Amino acid sequence: MNLYKDNLHPVTEDYVSFPMPENVRTPWFKSAGDLPTTLKYYDGPIIDTIETTAKAIPGYCAYEFFGNRVTYRKFISQIYEAARALKAQGVNAGDRVTICMPNTPQAIIMFYALNRIGAIANIIHPLSAEEEIVKYINRANSVMCLTLKQFYPKFAAVKDRLNSKRLIISDINDGLKGIKKALYPLINKETPALPEDSDVLLWKDFIASGKKYSGDVVYRASGSDVAAILYSGGTTGTSKGVMLSNLNFNAMALQTGTAGNCVTPGDKCLSIMPIFHGFGLGVCINTMLYWGITAILIPRFNATDYCKLLKKYKPNYIAGVPTLFEALLRMDDAKDLDLSCLKGVFSGGDSLSVEFKHKVDDFLTQHGSTEQVREGYGATESVSACCLTLRHRYKEGSIGIPFPDTYFKICTPSSQDEVSYGTVGEICISGPSIMLGYMDNPRETAQALQVHPDGRIWLHTGDLGTMDREGFVYFKQRLKRLIITSGYNVYPSQVENVIDSHEGVLTSTVIGVKDDYKMQRVKAFVVLKPGVHGDDSMKIEILNHCAKNLPKYAIPREIEFRDDIPRTLVGKVSYTALEQEEAAKCCVG
Repeated sequence: MNLYKDNLHPVTEDYVSFPMPENVRTPWFKSAGDLPTTLKYYDGPIIDTIETTAKAIPGYCAYEFFGNRVTYRKFISQIYEAARALKAQGVNAGDRVTICMPNTPQAIIMFYALNRIGAIANIIHPLSAEEEIVKYINRANSVMCLTLKQFYPKFAAVKDRLNSKRLIISDINDGLKGIKKALYPLINKETPALPEDSDVLLWKDFIASGKKYSGDVVYRASGSDVAAILYSGGTTGTSKGVMLSNLNFNAMALQTGTAGNCVTPGDKCLSIMPIFHGFGLGVCINTMLYWGITAILIPRFNATDYCKLLKKYKPNYIAGVPTLFEALLRMDDAKDLDLSCLKGVFSGGDSLSVEFKHKVDDFLTQHGSTEQVREGYGATESVSACCLTLRHRYKEGSIGIPFPDTYFKICTPSSQDEVSYGTVGEICISGPSIMLGYMDNPRETAQALQVHPDGRIWLHTGDLGTMDREGFVYFKQRLKRLIITSGYNVYPSQVENVIDSHEGVLTSTVIGVKDDYKMQRVKAFVVLKPGVHGDDSMKIEILNHCAKNLPKYAIPREIEFRDDIPRTLVGKVSYTALEQEEAAKCCVG
């Protein structure tokens, strides 16, 4: 199927284009083969694109939840039911409603229902602490919140401090039916009782309230209107509310499917990445639904059940952070796992070392897949991905080429001066998926979004990387992760790649530790393969291996074996947690 000639999303007068800027140095289109260099993007609400898909393939499955399969026709009906309920509850265009949910039908129905009436989804992690809930809801001036019954006690504890006390409570079995719906409460008994409170409304009662509403629910938002607020991970600083527009989501969905060059309506995606993350909402949900693919909703990822999920659903696409692929390599029940169903395997959200990629690729091959891991790059500030490895052309260490209409330049850090090819600098991005700005934070917005002499707005990512003459981009690491030891610059990703190439190592993480003499010294945290012992002889082996492959100043001065590496809520390596652990040791010492 040729995605660029199908009529799933016919271009009309409501579509906009982004002409190539003059004197652009990114020659990526020379490497893209038959992929288009420019596209036309729908300049209206996100929900319109999903409705267009539903009209084209109404009987296809939109999402699956614990075996409950819902067609696109039914999904659109569910969205309109929720839209009427929102209007019945007094929610209007421009209002902000918080979604504090895992990947469930109610969460995605609410997201698109809010978009249908022109309201804004303020999406937060369902495991947020009480203080975070207060901060996120009040900062966004949210008028209502949707959460899961299990999380109600946290809301009850801070209710008096919330600007809006209106709460919709969903039960996980609201998305089930038949015997599964009857059995789920017996399997999951840890659900709190709810009080009789006028501010607290059960999902079923919320939906029922919409039947009394007879007004219009369709609001024709523009592409430039805010559609959602997502929060930056906060792993390198204070978490900020990222305001993303309808056009941001529409562009990324079209770009991702086009650059992916592998998606087909009717296929299935294992949607494990959570919706509060741009990768989960933008790629695993919205992009899949845009292209007519079934999103298999996984509310909670459990590494021990990963193999069962792959065997049960036989997905055509899996996408996630490196932790997801680390779980692949740890599976002890994968002997008869058949992965020939895969058409696309995508990694993003965190760096993937070359050696670790080789390990995952070998695993895929051993289990019948003809695909390799395709690494992408992006940020919440660009919804998610904006650069991807080509399907049939890979350059070792590269994160691929920019999406159509998306331009990368490498600048001297803290400046707008572009560096030469092959020189390390800050990655800056311009394109239709770049955020509108940070919510109520003009100072941070001005630092991140800068107008360059070419007149375009460029996102300064805070990431270090290079670009070669063919337009392939190479990610080094976060600017703040750069280790300076005895005046030398050490890139943690370079050291991690060498350590990961040792036959006994599963994965590693490298940080800089304060040192009175060197300023910083290099320390490595290493997770060994199952059955490999982390003793002194193994440390010597790894250090000797590093000595053969790294300059002397980059060799770790310490190695600490771990069963696992601390992770953020989305599964990224928490470098700050490791740095804080080391700083605490120094204080104690």
